[in-house]
Amino acid sequence: MINHNKGTPLDDIAYLIRSEHRAPTLIALTVRPRSRSELWEMTGVSESTIRRTLGEFEEREWVYRDGYQYEATQLGAFIASAMADLIDRVETERKLRDVWRLLPDEDTGFTIEMCSDATVTVADPEDPSGPIARFCSLIEETDRLRFTGLDVAMLDSCKNELCERIVDGMETELINPPRVANYIRSNCPDLFSEALDSGNLDVRLHDELPPFGVSIFDDRIAITGYDREGVTVRVLVDTDDTDARDWAESIFTSHRRKTPILPIEKDL
Repeated sequence: MINHNKGTPLDDIAYLIRSEHRAPTLIALTVRPRSRSELWEMTGVSESTIRRTLGEFEEREWVYRDGYQYEATQLGAFIASAMADLIDRVETERKLRDVWRLLPDEDTGFTIEMCSDATVTVADPEDPSGPIARFCSLIEETDRLRFTGLDVAMLDSCKNELCERIVDGMETELINPPRVANYIRSNCPDLFSEALDSGNLDVRLHDELPPFGVSIFDDRIAITGYDREGVTVRVLVDTDDTDARDWAESIFTSHRRKTPILPIEKDL
């Protein structure tokens, strides 16, 4: 029997990531006991490979055999949890890699750590409207929306859904740069008339909003990243992380205190 206590922790990490099936196999065994044939079918590797892997796991005392099934030990579950977190983090980092500079910087109090369990929706050539679609799905599930930094890039793509939800009763407060108010006045006065009449919408103006958007929903918050020209929405990051919500609340509150309600006339 090989003594796997020799070497370094990096050796065990290297062992797990050297073959793509090992970490998923160990993680799967923390969910429930599984047979060797089930793991073989799940991972897509050969039966001899999964047999060898389970033997190596047993030697490390990461799993134990109970009849024809295998289950993770406390040690195995401990390692599997860390690997699952690392995989999730790397998946999030890969999604953010090309757009993270469009998100708030650390000077605002925001950290990438807040994105650890976030849903990241990036616009790409195959799905350029993905972030907008995600935003629309979030407003369908909330009774209250607060948004600061709403840009024309966002508004132009979801104005119908936003107005319908406001008319249906969604309490909404928007803090906009002046160009958004000008856009409303010149491009879609009729569309917003019913929303304004509903009494569910407050609009405020702020001249110095940051180059990103912050949305606060009932159960989640979202950050919108625009391209440098503010023409398109490149990314939407939404999460129920407590620290992220506290950060979003502070950003919105600080802007709200400086911004009076915009008196909008019904005959925009």
